[in-house]
Amino acid sequence: MRASRYLLLLVSFYLVLSGSAFAQRKGGSSSHSKTHSSSSKSSAAKTVHVRSYTKKDGTVVRSYDRRPPGSKEDVASPQATVRSSASSAALRDSNGRIKRSAAAKETFERETGYPHGRPGYVVDHIKPLACGGADDPSNMQWQTIADAKAKDKIERQGCK
Repeated sequence: MRASRYLLLLVSFYLVLSGSAFAQRKGGSSSHSKTHSSSSKSSAAKTVHVRSYTKKDGTVVRSYDRRPPGSKEDVASPQATVRSSASSAALRDSNGRIKRSAAAKETFERETGYPHGRPGYVVDHIKPLACGGADDPSNMQWQTIADAKAKDKIERQGCK
């Protein structure tokens, strides 16, 4: 019995040491900021500030505040009201598709250096219009045709 406890202690000590060595190798020189959440109930309602960063495709995401994952949004918050009214107030054409602003798309194309479109790419909304995303150049990105088709299949599942 005593030998099995000793063996269990030895194995757990080894796992702790190898886990910390793995974590040091894995996250050694990353330029991304990491946030740690505490398990207290009061911190679940706090917002988290996300610093601006650059995506692999070169687009810059501005800094913003967000709620931690798993926290419920306050029903009376202005952000919840804006989201629900934006998604329900989206204008639709005769085919049921959400109307897009041609001027916003042209502005985005001009700002990114492709005023007549980009071969092999489509203009995609980062936050879908169906989920309350803005039809604005700040919510647009270039996306390959294949990636756009794959994203369109699963995109609306995240809308709530």
